[in-house]
Amino acid sequence: MRAEQLRVELYPRSQWEAMELGIALVRMHARAIWLPWLVLSLPLFALLNALCLWLGQVWWAALLLWWLKPVFDRIPLYVLSRAVFGDAPALRETLQAQWGWGWRPMWGYLSWRRLGPARALLLPVDLLEGGVRVADRRRVIGGAARGTAALLTWVCANFELVLVLAALALALMFVPVELLSESAKAAWALIADDPPGWVQVLLNALTWLATSVIEPFYVGAGFGLYLDRRTRLEAWDVEIGLRRMRTRLTSAFSVLACAGVLALALPHTAGAVTPATTVARENTLAKVFPRIQQDPDFAHAVQATKHDPLLHPQRTQTVWVPIKKGQAPGKPKQPAWLQAIAKVIALLGEYGLWLVMALLVGLLLATWGRWWPWLRGMSKPPAVVPSPVCSEADTDAAALPVDIVGSARMLWQQGRCRRALALLYRGSVETMMTQAGVVLVPGATEADCLRAARAWPDMQARDTFIGMVRIWQYAAYAEQLPDTDTFDALLQRLAGSFGWRT
Repeated sequence: MRAEQLRVELYPRSQWEAMELGIALVRMHARAIWLPWLVLSLPLFALLNALCLWLGQVWWAALLLWWLKPVFDRIPLYVLSRAVFGDAPALRETLQAQWGWGWRPMWGYLSWRRLGPARALLLPVDLLEGGVRVADRRRVIGGAARGTAALLTWVCANFELVLVLAALALALMFVPVELLSESAKAAWALIADDPPGWVQVLLNALTWLATSVIEPFYVGAGFGLYLDRRTRLEAWDVEIGLRRMRTRLTSAFSVLACAGVLALALPHTAGAVTPATTVARENTLAKVFPRIQQDPDFAHAVQATKHDPLLHPQRTQTVWVPIKKGQAPGKPKQPAWLQAIAKVIALLGEYGLWLVMALLVGLLLATWGRWWPWLRGMSKPPAVVPSPVCSEADTDAAALPVDIVGSARMLWQQGRCRRALALLYRGSVETMMTQAGVVLVPGATEADCLRAARAWPDMQARDTFIGMVRIWQYAAYAEQLPDTDTFDALLQRLAGSFGWRT
């Protein structure tokens, strides 16, 4: 790589900023990356899925595409490595390069290095540098950035998984709410138990799309880490600055050389000629560097540098030493009365704690009747054996009237609309159970009744029952009661379909 031709501004960054630089390069050259990616990966995806579908092992296609990721990683790496040193390659150039560029290191990345966590960081070393001692280069480039590269691999793998799961969840969002539980069970059975071939191909397509979205960003972030490591190790930023300075000085030297040539071409006067001996004996140091020798600020700067704490650090340490060396300080003499008081205090401290403990024990024994029942109440209550659940039907429930239609119309006229709809719902459920020959468990919900009604051979009666259940659900849960005309039409439809007398 030629550092002087870089199109990005290089300086030592943090590892997260370096990955951000690589991702920004991927966004900048998105068209040059994803077009050859789709042109090469889409036909291979179709070929592998068709072949594995014919063999009856569609999951092999997903495994092979996942294992061949390093082969497709060459596409964004080729585009980014050319783009940072010039213009991004065209589609034809990128496709032609994939036939012969970077195949030699692929044997390692498709075998023993396939599961390496730092693939995004080390792949540029093998594909862009090569050489005979590439293993040493991988160890040096990896260095302290290997952990960040492993974390990048883990994050991108989780992003791919999230995209696949989000696509599956998006499909379930279009399922009606009433059939969500059944559809979820059916979808799980369709995916997990014995999925057909088209479902497996669809899952492979979701995995391939997630990989196509995330993998170029993964390679770009690793390439950014690679550039930052080489910048730190080889001082690319310093080298680029020196090369730019040389370019400026070279252009300035050309101007000075032209001025010198023009000056030599001018005529010289005789009085301007100085003898060679005089020039050789004259001391011109004071004329060339007068300011450096006479500038007082320079001497002040030198003195300030000598006292700079960063260049000459100093530390102050305090140590206790005896006043008179060789003599240990003696203990001062204390009066007898002070020693007696100290002994009394020591006895109280030694035996006073035992006295306090004896007082506490006596106090607890004296108040036994007060705190012991309170402590017993804090214990865990004994486990109560639950009574057996009665699974028989409730015989105390109110029986249905003989004239269901007349009773419901009477309740409706009395303003008891919800009670009238409840009566019609109960009667419809009883009729469905009798005519369809099914038995509902106690506490069956409306959804259970709709599932049981599938066994009803009379299609017209079944549709009428479904309509009745929907009206009851709107009334019971949404407080939306039908108007009188709708209620009368419902009575006529129920009477005609269920054979109720009017």
